[in-house]
Amino acid sequence: GKWHMGVNCKSRRDHCHHPLNHGFDYFYGMPFTLLNECQGTDDPELAKSLQDTYWFYTQMIILAVLTLLIGKLTNLFSVKWKIIICLAICGLLYFISWFSSYGFTKYWNCILMRNHDITEQPMNLEKTTSNMLKEAVSFIERNKHRPFLLFVSLLHVHTPLITTEKFLGRSRHGLYGDNVEEMDWMVGMLLDVIDKEGLKNTTFIYFASDHGGSLEAHRGNAQLGGWNGIYKGGKGMGGWEGGIRVPGIVRWPGVLPAGTVINELTSLMDIFPTVVHLAGGAVPQDRVIDGRTLLPLLRGTVQHSGHEFMFHYCGVFLHAVRWHQKDSGTIWKAHYATPVFQPEASGACFGRGICPCFGDGVTHHDPPLLFDLSQDPSESNPLSADTEPLSDTVTRRIGKAVEEHRKTLTPVPQQLSPHNNIWKPWLQPCCGTFPFCWCDEENNKA
Repeated sequence: GKWHMGVNCKSRRDHCHHPLNHGFDYFYGMPFTLLNECQGTDDPELAKSLQDTYWFYTQMIILAVLTLLIGKLTNLFSVKWKIIICLAICGLLYFISWFSSYGFTKYWNCILMRNHDITEQPMNLEKTTSNMLKEAVSFIERNKHRPFLLFVSLLHVHTPLITTEKFLGRSRHGLYGDNVEEMDWMVGMLLDVIDKEGLKNTTFIYFASDHGGSLEAHRGNAQLGGWNGIYKGGKGMGGWEGGIRVPGIVRWPGVLPAGTVINELTSLMDIFPTVVHLAGGAVPQDRVIDGRTLLPLLRGTVQHSGHEFMFHYCGVFLHAVRWHQKDSGTIWKAHYATPVFQPEASGACFGRGICPCFGDGVTHHDPPLLFDLSQDPSESNPLSADTEPLSDTVTRRIGKAVEEHRKTLTPVPQQLSPHNNIWKPWLQPCCGTFPFCWCDEENNKA
């Protein structure tokens, strides 16, 4: 499925970020992410405001060249051909530099790979669902006689909500609902294969989402990014509950009792130590591992999560901290920074399209906004010394936890620096001779 961790570092074929260089034995999926550009029918999603700005400057350069050219040809004013030609060349290079990054997104970034080979460039979204399902089923069938780890990162329910004709109109909740229905069917197909191969009682299955609904994803009045219920905010908003509170569904018949509901704080970072635990291994001891194995909690041998504090980031910026107070069971959350909603009362960043993590797009809080999630899960009423006698004590304790947490962090190069965001043709994955990167090996085989 969706890897979204990139491919190359220094050359087109070094594949330093590829799954096979990070512990996986087999890979089929998207090395990048799914964007509206991949479908080609929706508004651009990738840096839309930047694209609009770049296109405006391009038009200004075109207008300047045409004005000089007309002036020269009609003798309205004297200007050297050299100046007109230089301006035209600079304008062309400027246009190519930004349009190659954004205008060809579908061809550059919407690709499918099997291991180190590109199989579709650009990918055929109409067949992606069946291709992903076939690959996952085939993997289970090939590995049913030995222990295996299958990580399926579905392209559903991510915009542009690719949905096959069979599921269009199936839901009462529009295209998003249709996409959820198809995802549910895909998960059911995988569970059926597990059952058919006699692996039901020996297979630990964990289903979860990586974030809450994306509130800014709209087409007209239609909401394309899901709904977060009573919880404030959504995807990409740092610490608000709507962006980070998601359910986890676990199945392991014969080991875990069915129908159990656990209201404890866990994290997707817990998957790593849980898998290591299941495999009989030990997590590395030379670094701080933020996750905790889920098995004692799931088996009922402990009643509380191993997480006392959780640190919620937006990019590299710490936005909020959650404290599960063991002695009282109270769950506090302190927000150090929150996104500035546009419009102000909308609960989302509709004006920007995505909430920023820093700068003038966030509000910093000192003292932090404090909430008691056990009493106020929708984070509607920030507490103060007047309304909560413990607020100062709680804020100090969370502040101390932040200091201790920061001591465990090792600085790393900025992944989202301007240099790293510039398109580099020499790193572009290509199944042909660059820049002629078009192939469809899936259909050629068929």
